[in-house]
Amino acid sequence: MVAMGNFDGVHLGHRAVIGAALRMARAQGRPAFAVTFEPHPRSFFSPNSPQFRLTTETNKLRLLAGAGLSGAVVMTFDKVRAGTSAQDFIHHDLIGRLGISGIAVGYDFHFGKGRVGSPALLVSEAPRLGIEVDVQAHVDIDERPVSSTAIRMALAEGQIADATTMLGGPWFVTGEVIHGEKRGRGLGFPTANIRLDKNCELKHGIYAVRVGRGSERFDGVASFGRRPTFDNGAPLLEVFLFDFKGDLYGAELDVAFISFIRPELKFDSVEALVKRMNEDSARARADLAAAPDAYPRLGSIG
Repeated sequence: MVAMGNFDGVHLGHRAVIGAALRMARAQGRPAFAVTFEPHPRSFFSPNSPQFRLTTETNKLRLLAGAGLSGAVVMTFDKVRAGTSAQDFIHHDLIGRLGISGIAVGYDFHFGKGRVGSPALLVSEAPRLGIEVDVQAHVDIDERPVSSTAIRMALAEGQIADATTMLGGPWFVTGEVIHGEKRGRGLGFPTANIRLDKNCELKHGIYAVRVGRGSERFDGVASFGRRPTFDNGAPLLEVFLFDFKGDLYGAELDVAFISFIRPELKFDSVEALVKRMNEDSARARADLAAAPDAYPRLGSIG
């Protein structure tokens, strides 16, 4: 059994598709897998148009594993894949190579050359192929359809609560801690600095965050932006972990965004900045205390 889609973000709409595949798998006593594509087809067809990806390939796989799937087949989306007809993809890839007995897709998923492949085509082919097909309708929240595009827009506007609701859990990023200017240390707020993807469109501002390092969890407050009080440089994620002592340089951290506190501001003095940082920290602690279990559901992929 397979759930097929691009699954950027693995949001509630995607989870409905995954849930359908899991139900079919349980009914037939079989494992359920994801079939997904990398790079994202949009990146292939529009290489010069920046794309804000909600999840890297690795994090997408971790979320798929956390959703209960037994594994994933990642198909390379290249010129050959883009030129494969929908019928050939069904017969050669899904039936011939993967030997599927059932497939779940979303109502708007298309595949094959010219995007001719559709849920309707899968349904029409199902009796002849002897496979089960489940097509999931769109998931709505407050009469608005959940989509990766809607989540990107919410993050760009700092609407963390909306993004979290559509995702079914906090949005998160993963990165290696790098050396910075060490200004935070001098201000009493030593930070772990992470460079995010250049196409990240997260609103510049201050956030309450929950940070993972392996099985460890830490609460903290983070700034994402250009540091206008100092240098207005390249965007950087700077994370201050509460009640933490130690060296994080070179460590890989998961940073989950729990709430948006305020936009990035330019202060007239360092003293004014520090005062506001203390206020931000107090707000972040309160928001995190109100969300004690907020963290992405991640599984192991290796």
